[in-house]
Amino acid sequence: MNLKDKINNDLKDAMKSGDKLRLETVRSIRALILEFEKSGSGKEFTDEEGLRILTVAAKKRKESIEQYKNAGRTDLSDKEEAELKIIEEYLPKQLTAEEILAEVKKIADEVGAKTKEDFPKVMPLAAKSLKGKADGKVIREILEKLLSGN
Repeated sequence: MNLKDKINNDLKDAMKSGDKLRLETVRSIRALILEFEKSGSGKEFTDEEGLRILTVAAKKRKESIEQYKNAGRTDLSDKEEAELKIIEEYLPKQLTAEEILAEVKKIADEVGAKTKEDFPKVMPLAAKSLKGKADGKVIREILEKLLSGN
């Protein structure tokens, strides 16, 4: 079953179960997919495009959570966190910092990166390799620490 079918089935299940938060979140994901399909870009929806859309949606939720917490709005941050958990069900399992470090080290060794000047050689490869499995900001931080010798 592809991602689009899974989301459509989950939408039906959420309607039947009466879980309003899940229904609202899955509807928003489905709306993003429909928006992509009707964008006129000529691209066909694939699971890879779906992964990209879900990653962006998760990133937006994380940013909202941070802003709501800074504003003292725990009610809104709790809702965003619940939505984020639902979105993450569709994403591949996120790697731990140790797993990211191991992968980044491997890539750095392959290209012979040792200093901060080598960052542009490693970051695109690391981002491509870990796409969907780790947040780009986390990859960047780990790579910067690695190349600075910390």
